[in-house]
Amino acid sequence: MINSKQQAIIKKDIQGIVANKRYFYVILLIPLLFSVVLPSVFVLIALLTPVSSNDFQQLLKTLPEQYQQGDLGIQIVQTIFNSVLPMFFLMIPIMTATVMAASSFVGEKEKNTLETLLYSPLSVKQIFQAKVYSSFVVSFGITLSSFVIMLLVVQAEVFFLRSTLLSLSVSWAYILLLLVPAITLVSITVIVKGSAKSQTMEEAQQRSGFLVMPLVLFMVGQFTGLFLISPWAMLIAGVVLMGVAVVLLQNSMQSFTYEMLLK
Repeated sequence: MINSKQQAIIKKDIQGIVANKRYFYVILLIPLLFSVVLPSVFVLIALLTPVSSNDFQQLLKTLPEQYQQGDLGIQIVQTIFNSVLPMFFLMIPIMTATVMAASSFVGEKEKNTLETLLYSPLSVKQIFQAKVYSSFVVSFGITLSSFVIMLLVVQAEVFFLRSTLLSLSVSWAYILLLLVPAITLVSITVIVKGSAKSQTMEEAQQRSGFLVMPLVLFMVGQFTGLFLISPWAMLIAGVVLMGVAVVLLQNSMQSFTYEMLLK
């Protein structure tokens, strides 16, 4: 459970990232790119490209047979929205967590407030937990807001161009309720721990670069039609990753020490 002193740290960290315009604008820019700009590009290309074009026909060949019926433009948008965009969407919690979590302890060092934090009536494990949760609240909140914005924008564009609405796959429920929290928690735990060992924000962010690579590989596979991840695969991945996230957080809290902060 989070006590009142930890809540004070969480509140302070959230206020600090909002007050820092450079970091806050980066946090807002990333969701804007992956929830508005890219989805809109996909929708406009799919719905405005003539069906007879060679590129369009090549794209149709990558779709499963059940998606090649009816309005082909809508079927392509439907497939992109439910099978391709989730991989792009999962970049949001990782990238926002990178900015938020990387500044957790580095920010204290840069502002010379680390010693004050260590003198607080909290154990180092409780401080670590508070830092993780403050980053989680911001990253998860922005990710959920990004989904709502993406859904509204894409549905409005589709309705304007085709007078119809897209149907959502159950995969989105697994993504929002399992994969996003799990990925956010794993990313933040790793990055916050790395932030404690780092001296600058840039160094902390470099330590977290490897977290993006698995998603990049999945995005390539999804976008090229090499494979399409099924809802069941999303569910299993979400459950497994959530278990990994909980174990990683507990182990990181137990192994976190004052010496790591003071290096």
